[in-house]
Amino acid sequence: MADKGDGILAEKVAEIFKPFFTTKAQGMGIGLSIAHTIVQAHGGRIWAENVPSGGVVFHVSLPLAAPR
Repeated sequence: MADKGDGILAEKVAEIFKPFFTTKAQGMGIGLSIAHTIVQAHGGRIWAENVPSGGVVFHVSLPLAAPR
């Protein structure tokens, strides 16, 4: 997923997945925290990178399921 906004300040990238962190005046700051918890619970990883042309790209990596 990518957005076309201003991006994330470098010093805030480490905080965006913390509960109640938000950059929005009316934001609750729980969406990315919930996503982070779910991805980690499944042995995966989620991270964000600023895009040079503007905005942010969010990446999710999940392990393959073991064959049954």
